[in-house]
Amino acid sequence: MMNKRAVRVGVVLGLFVLGAVGRLHAQDADKGKQLYAMCVVCHAVTKVNGTGPGLAGVMGRKSGTAAGFRYSRAMKSANLVWDEKILDAYLTDPQKVAPGSVMPLSGVKDPKDRLDIIAYLKTL
Repeated sequence: MMNKRAVRVGVVLGLFVLGAVGRLHAQDADKGKQLYAMCVVCHAVTKVNGTGPGLAGVMGRKSGTAAGFRYSRAMKSANLVWDEKILDAYLTDPQKVAPGSVMPLSGVKDPKDRLDIIAYLKTL
């Protein structure tokens, strides 16, 4: 018979594995491209800026630094480097990650959708 500590450790490990499985969702760049349709209204898939900065080469780029785009003070001072983790957090709740930025998106709630969008951004 298992003791309470062993059960707790098992539950914690189980939750960790379940969380890892969610993170390991096979990212689908093609689906991400379809989901990106809501983003392309403001963000070009090139380095050309529109209402928002162009997102070609966004992975590894410091926030507020795309050439030729006039960023909000909040985004310029956010001091972020766009990677999967930061993009996931930002796509979840832009105002939480960069308070005061002018991003009108309230967030992409589905974690799989966010990962697919990020997979697509990595192809740009």
